Amino acid sequence: MEIMMFVVADPEVDAGPVDEEAVAEWDRVRAEQGVLTRAMRLRPADEAITVRVRGGETIVTDGPFTESKEWIAGYDILELPDLDAAVELAKGDPLARHGALEVRAFWPLNGGE
Repeated sequence: MEIMMFVVADPEVDAGPVDEEAVAEWDRVRAEQGVLTRAMRLRPADEAITVRVRGGETIVTDGPFTESKEWIAGYDILELPDLDAAVELAKGDPLARHGALEVRAFWPLNGGE
């Protein structure tokens, strides 16, 4: 099962600086295990651009879609048997201490469940 794991940053969590070496090692081990397909950081939320179409008019605004203290800081694409396995894996991710990790299965566009 292909699963997206969003890395959600929360500036109110005082976990100290992110240990970049621990994150890189976590990613390397998961990739060697064949579990991690891809991992990417995202630029900060204040650099986001939001696009909406309402009544035939396109509205483009700078910044994130919602006013929130938390924001999506990155993502991992995982290949695991089920969501329970993703939850177990997320427990060991060093980034879980800096915010939250949200796991969701992909939902195929072809109507598959």
